[in-house]
Amino acid sequence: MLVRLMYASRAAEGLKPEAVSAILKKSTLNNPAQGVTGVLCFSGKVFLQVLEGGRSQVSSLYNRIAQDPRHTDVALLSYDEIDERSFAGWAMGQVNMNKLNPALLLKYSEAAVLDPYAVSGKVSMALFNELVATASVMCLG
Repeated sequence: MLVRLMYASRAAEGLKPEAVSAILKKSTLNNPAQGVTGVLCFSGKVFLQVLEGGRSQVSSLYNRIAQDPRHTDVALLSYDEIDERSFAGWAMGQVNMNKLNPALLLKYSEAAVLDPYAVSGKVSMALFNELVATASVMCLG
């Protein structure tokens, strides 16, 4: 059974850009063997990520992320059984924040900043779908 999970978290104090690169690299290496695909958005201090795959694999990965000291304030935004993947093309895609039009953020929130804590999981998923549609996601594997 396929599931889609979306979560938000805050970067731990002092997290360096190299750590985010390491997370992405490890994801692109490990996720294919687990059948997990997804997209990661990191903006300043906030992570927003969608994971898709088998229920046990996605749940296990989410539990590891929730215990990872590089994340704080981990919040599950949505968890759904799905018929097909929306992000099958990426072992782990990354949102290119340099290509992100601030108007797109304003479409879904009160301010032109990524703040998944201030909107619903449904709204965050709509944002992700638009990011993919506008080619704002870079393929990392």
